Amino acid sequence: MTTKALILARGLGTRMRRADEDAAVDPEQAKVADAGIKGMIPIGRPFLDYVISALADAGITDVCLVIGPEHGVIRDHYASLRYTRVRVSFAIQERPLGTADAVVSGERFAAGESVLVLNADNYYPVESYRALAALGASGLAGFERESLIAHSNIPAERIRRYALVRVDDQGWLTEIVEKPDDETYARLAAGSLVSMNLWSFSPVIFQACRRVRPSVRGELELQDAVRIAMHELGERFRVIRQEGGVLDLSSRRDIPAVQAALEGTEVRL
Repeated sequence: MTTKALILARGLGTRMRRADEDAAVDPEQAKVADAGIKGMIPIGRPFLDYVISALADAGITDVCLVIGPEHGVIRDHYASLRYTRVRVSFAIQERPLGTADAVVSGERFAAGESVLVLNADNYYPVESYRALAALGASGLAGFERESLIAHSNIPAERIRRYALVRVDDQGWLTEIVEKPDDETYARLAAGSLVSMNLWSFSPVIFQACRRVRPSVRGELELQDAVRIAMHELGERFRVIRQEGGVLDLSSRRDIPAVQAALEGTEVRL
């Protein structure tokens, strides 16, 4: 049973920083969006509060936020709160080198145990956390495309750009197809699930992350670490099929829909 979660909150928030006259956000939300700190977008209270509360609902007791040295606003907020269900700590990723590097930043927090890894700008179903935590080993949540379209705030054309997850008959991950072109998507989509970057990792992931080399985008990508873990280190990843939706807070246009979806959600940290 996994009781630790690592939240990747070091992103630069490039899309969130872009001004959008069509986005119906209030001045305080716009101010935080200008800083690009997506997890701190106020939805009554910071978005990350809802994420951490949902993790606690799933039985997670320790949460580590991977942040940059400049993210004092995140550290100050979580250092000021009183907690009854979780402990919150921080890991510093000195430079935004990519998601694999961000995961390595949390190795001391993991302390040789399994750990959930998730994005700071997504609100995942509690059931997804629960299933991965119960796994206690390497795995990921694989979301059904039609369910994502029906139950998320994510347009179909955006989901089309997400990585496809290929699974064998026993439920093991065989392949991650990132940003599939039209031909590949038409060939594989019907038999694939969608990755929303919600993972369970055993300690082997840290060794794999250290072997990653920069991608064509110049970043150290977590998906490349997963491939190394599978093909070089012999790790197997169980895919947990999910039918729920995910709230995505990538840009200012996402804020009103996320706010509406979270209205009335109780936060208990």
